[in-house]
Amino acid sequence: MRVAVYYNNNDVRLEEMPVPSIGRDELLVRVEASGICGSDVMEWYRIMRAPLVLGHEIAGTIAEVGDNVSKYKVGDRVFVSHHVPCNTCRYCKAGHHTVCDTLRSTNFDPGGFAEYLRVPAINLESGVFLLPEGMSNDQGVFIEPLACVYRGQRAAGIKPGQDVLIIGSGITGLLHIKLAAALGAGSIFATDINKYRLDMAGKSGAHVIDAADDVSKRLQELNDGRLADVVIICTGAMPAIEQALKSVERGGTVLFFASPEPGVDVSLPVFDLWKNEVTIVNTYGASPGDISEAIGLIHTGRVEVEDMITHRFGLADTGKGFILVAGAGESMKVIIEPQK
Repeated sequence: MRVAVYYNNNDVRLEEMPVPSIGRDELLVRVEASGICGSDVMEWYRIMRAPLVLGHEIAGTIAEVGDNVSKYKVGDRVFVSHHVPCNTCRYCKAGHHTVCDTLRSTNFDPGGFAEYLRVPAINLESGVFLLPEGMSNDQGVFIEPLACVYRGQRAAGIKPGQDVLIIGSGITGLLHIKLAAALGAGSIFATDINKYRLDMAGKSGAHVIDAADDVSKRLQELNDGRLADVVIICTGAMPAIEQALKSVERGGTVLFFASPEPGVDVSLPVFDLWKNEVTIVNTYGASPGDISEAIGLIHTGRVEVEDMITHRFGLADTGKGFILVAGAGESMKVIIEPQK
């Protein structure tokens, strides 16, 4: 089969690899669509393991079923989670599924930028989800990123009527805008340094603020003198983090949805945070429960996702998609279609 192998953001090669053989408790999935995630182009996060086949935002069709598998059949359309928790350890029992050792060591084989992938038995138990009737493969690509966003907003505890500020209007920023609106947030604001992304944020329902401006001052001008009850950081850029900490209202919450590179420390104004009872939270990844919620939000139309798709490529042009996403220019969600 054909696979797109990542060496770095500017070097993604079309290569051949055997179709994975499956065991008695496993599945073989034909990948129909696979999204390029922002984390796929974070070289500091990926390059140490290169070369490898990336891709974890997938929708596919079951092509082969192991002898012991009865829950699924050939032809079923599915989303498959690449990381799955054990659901039994102390972290899982406390609701912190995404720090589970099992979750951090599981994956499917080889990755979503391939014609086929093998679903290991452990992923089969809690990482395979049937796509509802009427859900497109394109919509299926958004299940994983929306699940991560849902987990973040759940941790931030957004309440109906609260004002929300999203720092960074890439694909996760747009998903945060759309989900906050679906959950009943009050006024929603979004920042970016890129005009294209600001325009996309505006079309998604946010009041936009150029990140080159004094964000907290501009926010107050637009929001009757108030700052934001919830601030969501969707970029690891240090100026954005500083803006976020200055833009949260008393009694509010700051969600670190994105992170700087390892080794980069962030100075916190602890006295101000303490005095103003500001809560700092952060989330990583998504649990099976978050994935189920994301599927429902997309399927019912509460969160529209297909309007964020800007590019589609066949597998041979995966490298072009990586360059687009890494360049953070005039693109949003880039989808690879491995069967083309």
